[in-house]
Amino acid sequence: MAHTMEPLAEIFKGVLVGELVNVFGEHFLFYKMNTSQNFRQTMSKKFPVILDVYYKSIEPSGMYGVREQDQKKWLNSKN
Repeated sequence: MAHTMEPLAEIFKGVLVGELVNVFGEHFLFYKMNTSQNFRQTMSKKFPVILDVYYKSIEPSGMYGVREQDQKKWLNSKN
């Protein structure tokens, strides 16, 4: 009996497709948070941990003060 690599190839294809979906999903999420303060406000209510990761990821690129600007606007909009 010859062993084939087909089951392993199918698993590899599934993992590859899953990784591609993940990368595009992360890119879409980052783009949406990077371009929409309203979306960031929604994220702050539903997924604050993800928003915190976003803020921490943009600071090394020199984008400081985004978190503070968001919090200031959201606080003023409540009043």
